[in-house]
Amino acid sequence: MTFTLNAPMLDFLVLSVIAEGDTYGYQISQIIKRASNTKDSTLYPILKRLQENSLVEAYDMQYQGRNRKYYSITEDGRRHQQELLKEWEAYKTIIDDIVKGGISNE
Repeated sequence: MTFTLNAPMLDFLVLSVIAEGDTYGYQISQIIKRASNTKDSTLYPILKRLQENSLVEAYDMQYQGRNRKYYSITEDGRRHQQELLKEWEAYKTIIDDIVKGGISNE
């Protein structure tokens, strides 16, 4: 993709993926790659920061004989994701208006 993602957008995307259900890092990275060329290694500092800010929690679960770290969203994380969603919807509307030649100042 041509457009880069900044830190708040990456937080929003990661929280949105986890809000759909507990998941692990590699699965999150594969979903995020649909919108960005970010490397897998970029994801783990984001997950760590979200965890340190009590927006996600992590737990280990056995998968094919190995431990896999899963992430779940907290209530604070869900509230933050919803706030970011509202901001995204407003921003997307403005961008769509500009791209479509609009000059409205609403």
